[in-house]
Amino acid sequence: EYGSDDSVYPFGLDPTWHVAENELLFFNSFKMKLSVILGIFQMFMGTCLKGLNAVYFNQKLDLLYEFIPMVLFAGSLFVYMVVLIFLKWSINWNSRMLDATCIDPDSDGWGSSDYKENDGVWLVCDQTGDGTCTPWGHSCTGYDTTEEKCSLDFGGSGDGCQPPNLITTLINIALDPSSVDEPLYEGQLGWQQFLLFVAMISVPILLLAKPFFLKREMDAEHDRRAREVVHHSDEGVAHAAEHEEEHGIGEVLIHQAIETIEFVLGMVSNTASYLRLWALSLAHSELATVFWEKAMLSTLNMNFFMTFLGYGIFAGVTFGVLLMMDVLECFLHALRLHWVEFQNKFFKADGVRFAPFSFKNVLSEAAASS
Repeated sequence: EYGSDDSVYPFGLDPTWHVAENELLFFNSFKMKLSVILGIFQMFMGTCLKGLNAVYFNQKLDLLYEFIPMVLFAGSLFVYMVVLIFLKWSINWNSRMLDATCIDPDSDGWGSSDYKENDGVWLVCDQTGDGTCTPWGHSCTGYDTTEEKCSLDFGGSGDGCQPPNLITTLINIALDPSSVDEPLYEGQLGWQQFLLFVAMISVPILLLAKPFFLKREMDAEHDRRAREVVHHSDEGVAHAAEHEEEHGIGEVLIHQAIETIEFVLGMVSNTASYLRLWALSLAHSELATVFWEKAMLSTLNMNFFMTFLGYGIFAGVTFGVLLMMDVLECFLHALRLHWVEFQNKFFKADGVRFAPFSFKNVLSEAAASS
């Protein structure tokens, strides 16, 4: 039955969106969010690989003072963004917006099954205002704000009954942490302030903790070597040890500052970089629509020859543009995302240099050893 829960696709998009008036607006929003979800998932997985590398190579400082602050920073802001996206998708906004809508109790809209808040119970108000009521029994005056008409009481101007702009919500976590204008759930302000605190405290830990403990290790090593120098009465060795220590800790501080800045700013720029997936998908679908409408649909009502010719043009441009040029373009963009946005979270290029197998080298080594 049309409009029932049984007719909703469990996965994917309903084809009827392709003939809707707001098709482009809907697909733009959906593909943008989907590209952000994929990007954050891949970058977070890359950060987890950094932690696995630290465990494998027994690098305790990297695990405790790089991996953990990175996970806390990424999780408190960017993984939280993914949670908000799924939360917004899962909420029945028809019901929530109906909760803050003034309706005449005598009209056909009163008692609609779309209302799910307050167990779906409709309450008639005293009608002391303009004669209309909200579903939960508030008497409307015509000058009520959404906050006054909404029964959820989540705070802000939307009070939970108005779908928020997620980009604005995420920006305001840092720029306006004292309020949430259009909350999605109860207690959202407190949670976001806590997550912002976690993100802010993780940055100085990432920047200073590892150099601090490395400095302690260097001081301990310096004291040990100094005792050996005193024992052997070698002043030249002591001076060289001090110079080596200062040079080493300076390099560590510079390297850690670069890595901190690169990670913090990189999470923002890398997330934006994944929007290329949205742009590629949008361009691909719009090109396919144009080719179909101009080459096929425009010739179907003509004669057989024009339809045959139109199909030839449609098949040719589909194969040449969509299946060859666009696929190559998507491959290059995906390769770039894999190399830059994903691998820079863990790959250091400091392992064993790759040496391709060569019979010539094997024979040369065998001849040299014999």
